[in-house]
Amino acid sequence: MNKQPNSRKCFVCGIENANGLHLKFYETGPGEVTVDYTAPEHFQGYPGVLHGGIVAAILDETAGRTLMGTTSTPRFMFTGKMEVKYRRNVPVGQPLKVIGRAGRDRGRSAEASAAIYNQNGDLLAEAEVLLVNLPETPDPAILNQLGWKVYPDM
Repeated sequence: MNKQPNSRKCFVCGIENANGLHLKFYETGPGEVTVDYTAPEHFQGYPGVLHGGIVAAILDETAGRTLMGTTSTPRFMFTGKMEVKYRRNVPVGQPLKVIGRAGRDRGRSAEASAAIYNQNGDLLAEAEVLLVNLPETPDPAILNQLGWKVYPDM
């Protein structure tokens, strides 16, 4: 299991974003990533339930990270289309497992999926995502400015 890089300010993975989710992604196999996460109460919509927009953001980032590749030459993509299915309420304050899997890769675009499960393994939400390559590969200097690297677990 290999830890993927984080950035400093990203809403989902930024380690210095005071308002962010601070997710840490791990490659668990070719084209597969996982995240263990317990959402704090301040991200709730209804009492005890994670806001649907936060659920979508988690699924979106997780799907994209399945195709990210290596630390030195990451493949950054943006979401062209995403279909989210909310199966059950996603709770705050309880351990969640998020799993992303790469699908068909067409070169300039690719498909991926992501799902959120509770601690009993029940499917809570899932997404099918169409991802599109950025028009240009980011300059390595930009990656350094973003703080794009693997940070030790704290």
